[in-house]
Amino acid sequence: MSFTVTYYCPHCETLVELERDEYLADKAVTPYPLEGWEYATPDDAYEDADGVKLDCGESDASSVTFRPKGWIPGDGSAENVENAESTESAESAERAAGGGNAGDEVDEPTGADGDGQIGCGRAYYLSYVKYADGQELDPRRPSEFVDIGGDGRTGPREPSGPPGPGGFWS
Repeated sequence: MSFTVTYYCPHCETLVELERDEYLADKAVTPYPLEGWEYATPDDAYEDADGVKLDCGESDASSVTFRPKGWIPGDGSAENVENAESTESAESAERAAGGGNAGDEVDEPTGADGDGQIGCGRAYYLSYVKYADGQELDPRRPSEFVDIGGDGRTGPREPSGPPGPGGFWS
């Protein structure tokens, strides 16, 4: 059985809906691939891979749908998308006219060129949980212990200077 799962692009927060099998468990959505994971595109049989490589806003696969930032999952009405786009467009126009704070972040529901395309076009990766010998694999590298020093001292060196009381002025 398959169902639709919604993810955010880690770069621009565009939503993507992916139709996938329910037995697959998600590990993470990252802007980079996890070391040791094999990724497939939405056009390939991604259920057999360790994850899916998605290009934000750029897929013709029937199992993938991109939604603009501000779209509410579960609300399939086009009116919601139009309201989100018009609200953000009005806010952008207000900022361009001198309104808003100088530190306000400008979020566009379209591509960087303002061409009406949804998404930023950058790659990101959906990684599934991966098992080896019945244990879940951790994609992070184990910590490396480093031996600093090596001359046997356990504290700082003694200050160099004249010995005895009186110090510099004696």
